[in-house]
Amino acid sequence: MIEITLKDGSKKSFEKGTTILDIAKSISEGLARAALAGEVDGEVKDLNTPINKDCQLNLLTFDSEGGKHTYWHTTSHIMAQAVKRLFPNVKLAIGPAIENGFYYDFDIDKPFTPDDLKVIEEEMKKIIKENLPIERFILSREEALKLMKDEPYKIELINELPEDAEISFYKQGDFTDLCAGPHLPSTGMVKAVKLVQQAGAYWRGNENNKMLQRIYGISFPKASQLEEYLKMIEEAEKRDHRRLGKELGLFSFDEEVGPGLVLWHPKGARVRMRIEDFWRQEHIKNGYDIVYTPHIGRGKLWETSGHLGFYKESMYSAMDVDGQDFYAKPMNCPFHIAIYNSRLHSYRDLPLRWAELGTVYRYEKSGVLHGLLRVRGFTQDDAHLFCAPDQMPAEIRRVLRFCLYMLNSFGFENYKIYLSTKPKEKYVGDESMWEAATNALKEAVLAEGLECDIDEGGGAFYGPKIDIKIKDALNREWQCSTIQFDFNEPERFDLTYVAPDGTRQRPYMIHRALLGSIERFFGVLLEHYAGAFPVWLAPVQARILPILESHHEYANQIAEKLRLHDVYVEVDTRNEKIGYKIREVQMDKVPYMLVIGDKEMESGTVSVRSRKDGDIGSMPVDEFVSRIVEEIKTHAR
Repeated sequence: MIEITLKDGSKKSFEKGTTILDIAKSISEGLARAALAGEVDGEVKDLNTPINKDCQLNLLTFDSEGGKHTYWHTTSHIMAQAVKRLFPNVKLAIGPAIENGFYYDFDIDKPFTPDDLKVIEEEMKKIIKENLPIERFILSREEALKLMKDEPYKIELINELPEDAEISFYKQGDFTDLCAGPHLPSTGMVKAVKLVQQAGAYWRGNENNKMLQRIYGISFPKASQLEEYLKMIEEAEKRDHRRLGKELGLFSFDEEVGPGLVLWHPKGARVRMRIEDFWRQEHIKNGYDIVYTPHIGRGKLWETSGHLGFYKESMYSAMDVDGQDFYAKPMNCPFHIAIYNSRLHSYRDLPLRWAELGTVYRYEKSGVLHGLLRVRGFTQDDAHLFCAPDQMPAEIRRVLRFCLYMLNSFGFENYKIYLSTKPKEKYVGDESMWEAATNALKEAVLAEGLECDIDEGGGAFYGPKIDIKIKDALNREWQCSTIQFDFNEPERFDLTYVAPDGTRQRPYMIHRALLGSIERFFGVLLEHYAGAFPVWLAPVQARILPILESHHEYANQIAEKLRLHDVYVEVDTRNEKIGYKIREVQMDKVPYMLVIGDKEMESGTVSVRSRKDGDIGSMPVDEFVSRIVEEIKTHAR
């Protein structure tokens, strides 16, 4: 007999060789119907996998990440089978599950068309209806190569596997694919499917390789879930920051300037300035000092930091300056360390909190550039904390509270926290410092009454970290904030401080970003609010619409009064009908429009229309000024 420990901590005994599915059935038939895979000692397995030893078992449904991954990975194989049936000469590449759905890459003579996708989708539905059993089997390397003799991309993958690797395949009807799994027991378990996009993709992401054809898709256990998802996608397209940025005149890109390099237009720059001004003010309130550092540094600096050894492919090529290599900075941390090392520090100086809106440059392949969300030049809202061991736990709590305050201020109140660490054999630095840092991160999250998902193997080699993913208006997750310990660079740059006993000690160094990059955060904000920024962030906070030319002077007087209170205001003096002007204000998503006619001039009032509250009616000018200034001051949403 073997003993199975379930997710709730309960234990059950089973005959050796009992499958995960049979264990699920022993608990309840409902759970067995909903189960898609099983997590055995942290590794996701097929439901048909027999259990031969004591283990911890978590049964995965579609609500779990592992369950979705299994469901979508199976659907990618169904799509590949459909494509093979319809286009027998196609060559298979890879077909993984991704964050939202799946894709498969194919080598085919001509790109797929939208009509092709419709036909493939119908063939997929036939395969689902056939309810084909999905069977896993193992082959030797020789047998595997023989089976895949007509699939060059699979041959390449097999040849790259370690000598002792288990080479597994999955078969469903007339289709067999090289795959590590896991998969569903049968194709019939997939219920609702939709192919959403076709794109080109280089084999293995290398632009020197052949361009393949990639098809993206999504699937769900219920048709209603698919319908809801497609509505969300439609709404997401309306909110696409690239489209809104162009329509609202916020930013642009220019091929002559260079791909991935943002040109901020006046209106976009206003929003960015509001974000950055608030950022600086709040950092000063929270005990940070602001620093500025260069955009380039000598090669020796990047050798010491390790960037040239581990990160060179993401750095721009060297510039020859007086016979020495200089590099555009990909990160700010070596410069902050240089400031730290400019003099000897005592424990009395600590903690030090240094923040910078530092522009960095990273080479990203052209195929992954995506508006403001993936660029080559961006400004990090960076900070580095240097503290003594006894100060470190309090600093972590302080920075976590600050982080959540900043996110809440911009309207992000739903988020998920992830704690990532690493087993001791895979990290650098002192074991006791790693343990203390990891515990401090956990305790900070718990102390704030929050929960976090723990990824025991997902941390960087140089230190444990917390990542905070915010949820936007469409419930999409975005990675923005991070709190990251670094035990690597303090060693490389020999950071020390003088402890109370006179000895030289190593400080804790903490990387920290609250918003991530300003560009990415701006793009997320733009999509979250669908371009309708709250008043305090809006590029134009009020627009005054005089009805006749005789009202222009009064309109300009009101505008001057608002500008004295730092309100961004425009006066529309064009010879257009008032209805046309009102529609333009609505299209430009301006929070307030002030209509001026004879009545308003005579009474010293303005007729106020709010984007949020509709027609408010007439009010004295000073009353409106007080209203909008208060909304800006309090960051009303």
